Amino acid sequence: MEDNGSSNEPNNNFKWPLFIFFKDARHVLKLDAVSRELLGIAFPSALAVAADPIASLIDTAFIGHLGPVELAAAGVSIALFNQASRITIFPLVSITTSFVAEEDTLEKLNNKSKFKEVVVPEDHMLQDLQKEKPMVEKCESKDLQALENYNATRDNDPEIGDKGNKKICKCSKSMEKDEKKKRRIASASTALLFGTILGLIQASVLIFAAKPLLRVMGVKPDSPMLNQAEKYLKLRSIGAPAVLLSLAMQGIFRGFKDTKTPLYVIVSGYTLNVILDPILIFTLKLGLKGAAISHVLSQYMMAITLLLILMKKVHLLPPSIKDLQIFRFLKNGGLLMIRVIAVTFCVTLAASLAARLGSVPMAAFQTCLQVWLTSSLLADGLAVAVQAILACSFAEKDHKKATTAATKTLQMSFVLGMGLSLAVGLGLYFGAGIFSKNVHVLHFIKISIPFVAATQPINSLAFVFDGVNYGASDFAYSAYSLVVVSLVSVAIEFVLYRAKHFIGIWIALTIYMTLRMLAGVWRMGTGTGPWHYLRGCSLS
Repeated sequence: MEDNGSSNEPNNNFKWPLFIFFKDARHVLKLDAVSRELLGIAFPSALAVAADPIASLIDTAFIGHLGPVELAAAGVSIALFNQASRITIFPLVSITTSFVAEEDTLEKLNNKSKFKEVVVPEDHMLQDLQKEKPMVEKCESKDLQALENYNATRDNDPEIGDKGNKKICKCSKSMEKDEKKKRRIASASTALLFGTILGLIQASVLIFAAKPLLRVMGVKPDSPMLNQAEKYLKLRSIGAPAVLLSLAMQGIFRGFKDTKTPLYVIVSGYTLNVILDPILIFTLKLGLKGAAISHVLSQYMMAITLLLILMKKVHLLPPSIKDLQIFRFLKNGGLLMIRVIAVTFCVTLAASLAARLGSVPMAAFQTCLQVWLTSSLLADGLAVAVQAILACSFAEKDHKKATTAATKTLQMSFVLGMGLSLAVGLGLYFGAGIFSKNVHVLHFIKISIPFVAATQPINSLAFVFDGVNYGASDFAYSAYSLVVVSLVSVAIEFVLYRAKHFIGIWIALTIYMTLRMLAGVWRMGTGTGPWHYLRGCSLS
């Protein structure tokens, strides 16, 4: 029988959890039950996660034809907007996925405990009844009581067989109907509440404090970038509530292990964005403003569509305010917010340092950063998948499946990273002209290629370790470890920037991502926190 990783029986022979990462590594490409479940969630999720950076990449390509000043202005604004968004988005989406998956699993387990199995007597009808047994075992007790009465009296009344089959059929239909009804998931309602509030706060801050925030990013008062960047940032910030609300809903769908529905909506939204870009930028001659407007319109289209779909699946209003998990969201969300501020500060600081070098280096850095993030975030699809599976596995106390899913995903992410390294290196080398025709910008892009390409396996592992930590609800370690990593990395960025300037920024980012990956290796590899049981597990 195929091992699907569902057993909880530990083996006490294995004492060094670090080697768990190499478990069944030779079968990394084998499509077993866990791999199929992972890829079924990961592939649509990866496309959905990559959609926003891809849209920004397309925006960058269109804006690049307006000139290096406009490209640099958009680069600074996007970096600032993304920094503000990550502070709220990633904590919200991450805890929503884990909490919804956990709550949905516990609700299913609770419902399952209300059902009982019917023992069917050995007779000429056994084979037919066993075909229905999976549905029989899920039937409510009132339906089962009727079936038990049938079992008890069938010997005296052979004709009752047809009635028994009808009862089973009725029970099956009852279960199917029960599975299709709306869910009551309190964490889903809480996520939407927080998404709306945080979106409004983010929009207000970015609109009213655009100029001072851009100056913090390194844009000088006399810089030709300042005026363009301020207008772009204010327009794009209008879409912040839609961005956070739609991402909160994506977290809910991920918790249900449904990544296809968000994908369809996201692709539709960004298709609209791509269609509107040339019309607004060039045909209507709105320039940089047109790029911002097209992005905002696509975000509201996605948010409204996802909300209408979710309303059919979930009761958005909880029975009472007490059912909202506000304090649980605040506690864990606060931890992840600290983590995200620390982590993304490194990338934002890098963009700020690049901006201080001038418009040309900043334009090249923005282009490479978008490629870097877009390609790396493909691994985030695997992170989403393993997070949902681990949240369910830990709720069920299925440690073997949790271990199998985590190690399998990490191995797959490394293979993905190696492929991305080759694709990104060749793509940037031969396709840099898509983003700019400026010779000096292209020169700086060529300098960045080795770093952008070589870090892909490291980035892939780092992103997947995030999903592993979130799926295990290890939010505290994820926050505190990355604060330490970021403090070290920020110091390295300043030192290397002064010593090597543009190249120094990329060396520092490489070190930062390596330390971030090693933080994940340490937690699981030492068998601490939620992975304490690995100290007694076996590789066999």
